[in-house]
Amino acid sequence: MNQYYDNNSPVNKGTVQDHDVIMRGRKFLEITGVKQVESFDNEEFLLDTVMGALAIRGQNLQMKNLDVDKGVVSIKGSRIFDLIYLDEQHGEKAKGLFSKLFK
Repeated sequence: MNQYYDNNSPVNKGTVQDHDVIMRGRKFLEITGVKQVESFDNEEFLLDTVMGALAIRGQNLQMKNLDVDKGVVSIKGSRIFDLIYLDEQHGEKAKGLFSKLFK
């Protein structure tokens, strides 16, 4: 199905889905509005969200929940260090981070 879901009710694909980041104790993240998980390992996650690319860095990161229909990702780790949005305005900065992620 090509629809986004918000609070369990379908919305037209053209509307922007809510994007929230909830962090608990620098060890747990719940992120809504995720369109795709681009890549991940135990130190970095790269997510494509409705608000742009989001890079998450930490220690012993693990994906605990992935619901692609609702656009929800839960990540757990020993410690979360960075949450960085890769804005199009900062193309060079984003390009540098992408090149580091995909070495």
